[in-house]
Amino acid sequence: MNVARSIDELARVPRAVAVGTFDGVHQGHRRVLEAVVADARKPTVVTFQPHPRAVLTGNQVELLTSVERRLELLAEIGIEDVLLLEFTLELAAIAATDFAVEYLASIGAEVVYAASSFRFGRGAEGDLGLLDALGFETRAVPVVEGVSSTHVRQLLRAGEVERAAALLGRPAEIEGTVVAGDARGGTLGFPTANLAVPADVLVPAFGIYAGAVGEHRAAISVGVNPHYGGRERRVEAFLLDFDGDLYGKRLIVELWRFLRAEQAFASEPELVAQIARDVEETRAAERPGVAVRQR
Repeated sequence: MNVARSIDELARVPRAVAVGTFDGVHQGHRRVLEAVVADARKPTVVTFQPHPRAVLTGNQVELLTSVERRLELLAEIGIEDVLLLEFTLELAAIAATDFAVEYLASIGAEVVYAASSFRFGRGAEGDLGLLDALGFETRAVPVVEGVSSTHVRQLLRAGEVERAAALLGRPAEIEGTVVAGDARGGTLGFPTANLAVPADVLVPAFGIYAGAVGEHRAAISVGVNPHYGGRERRVEAFLLDFDGDLYGKRLIVELWRFLRAEQAFASEPELVAQIARDVEETRAAERPGVAVRQR
């Protein structure tokens, strides 16, 4: 997939286009994106970094996916070109008509796919009707009921990863780079990969989860490790049946099921026994399925 950061980097060719932030690339987003890919014209996405709401409000938005992961998911769906625009107050101030001409028409956009609620441009003044009036073809895509990035965030903050998976169309994830930890897991017999998660990416509710990293199932701890009096949030994954060096590697950790809250134990042997039970539950866990509703 080709990623451009200015219109000058994209040839003017007939394009089917979707415009949006697409944080999480959830089932609602996928419905629009799959329609773009099914079109005969070059499937293209115009998206933004950072999140527009963070710029407009000055408040950090907890992202469901980093930009890197968002681009990977777009490529998996079949998007061929992405125009990744830096979202600034100057960009937000561009009139909808001017945005359509400068950022859509200039790259050859012929048809725009979006939900009927789609808005763009200064003050969200633009919609599919305006694009029709400007000579673009438009295709309103049916929404997926109850699916939104906001809803997914709420579920993850509550640790409800199975319900979140149904909205995402895939298991919930934590992504990060493996960094050095305190090596305590190795002394307990369960060496873990300690993940540094991007600061603006949402981390779900504290607790112990069953999940996977690639082909390896993983027991995942999210929290402060209260048994040892920890205060700093950590994300640690014990990969079952894995023997290798992960330091410095970027991992995508799938969260399949919430197992239990984190806790302090009366003794270290009790902690080790509980971790062993967590591992057995992880072996038995099933990757969550997906159910969607269309209206």
